[in-house]
Amino acid sequence: MSARILDGKAIAQDLRAQFRGQAEALAARGQRPGLAVVLVGENPASQVYVRNKVLACEAAGLHSENIVFPENADPKTVLERIEALNRDPRIHGILVQLPLPKQFDEATVLAAVAAQKDVDGFHIENVGALALGSPRIVPCTPKGVMVLLEKAGISPRGAEAVILGRSNIVGRPMARLLVNADATATICHSRTRDLTFHTRRADILVAAIGRPNMITGDMVKPGAVVIDVGINRLPDGKLCGDVDFESVRPVAGWVTPVPGGVGPMTIAMLLANTIEAAAKAASA
Repeated sequence: MSARILDGKAIAQDLRAQFRGQAEALAARGQRPGLAVVLVGENPASQVYVRNKVLACEAAGLHSENIVFPENADPKTVLERIEALNRDPRIHGILVQLPLPKQFDEATVLAAVAAQKDVDGFHIENVGALALGSPRIVPCTPKGVMVLLEKAGISPRGAEAVILGRSNIVGRPMARLLVNADATATICHSRTRDLTFHTRRADILVAAIGRPNMITGDMVKPGAVVIDVGINRLPDGKLCGDVDFESVRPVAGWVTPVPGGVGPMTIAMLLANTIEAAAKAASA
C-alpha cells in the first residue's frame, strides 16, 4: 500500500480561481477586499512569507499593502499604525507577521488588531468564538487542513484525531475544529509520555511540532490520514516536514507532502478570510 497524496498546491490553485471571482464581484459593489501585512524587522523567513502573501493577494485581485518597520521599531509606532489600519475602510484584513522583535509583547500587538479584521484568527474574541463552537474567523493553517480533508472526502466524524503541538496558531485551534467536526481529539506535546502510543491509534494525525522527520512509519496507524504542518530547513538547504515522508507513505492511507501540502492551503485561507471580512463589511 502507498498513501494517496493530499495535494494542497493543486487544491489551493483551484480555490484561488474562485476567490478571484468573489473579489471581482465585491469590487463591482465598491468593496474591493484589502489586506495589510505588517512586518517588523528583517527575518529572512518572514520576508519570504510576506512576499508570498502579497503576491497571492495580487493574483486573486485583492488590494494589498506591505508595511515594513525596522528591527528596532518602537512598539508604540507600530500600534499606532495598526489603529490607523483598523479605521481604514480599504483594509478588511490585518496580518501581523510573527515572530516580532524582543521589545514587543506579541499578545498586546495581536489584541490591537480589530477582531473583524483579524484574518489570522488570533484575536481573543475569535479564539473564544471557536472554543465555544461558533467560529467567526478561523486561523488559516487549521482551516486549510479542514478544507484539505473535505476536498479529499475524508470525514472526521467519529475519528480518533491526534495533534502533535499545542500552539495557539495550529495545535489548539486544530483540535477545536476537529472536535467541532465530531472527531475525538488528543493534543500531544513535549511532555507527553509514550508519544507513539498516541500516534499509532490516530485515524487522523496532524504533526505541527517543529522537529524534522520526527514521525516515522512505525509511529503511524496503517491507513491513517497524516497531515504534516511542519516546515524545516535541513543543513543542506532542503525543506522537510515533521513527518518522514518516505517511511510514512507505505503505511498511511493519505499524506501531505512538504512542500506543496499544507503551506499553499494556509495562504489560500488567508485570502478566504480577507474576502469573507470584506463581504461582511459590504453587507453591514
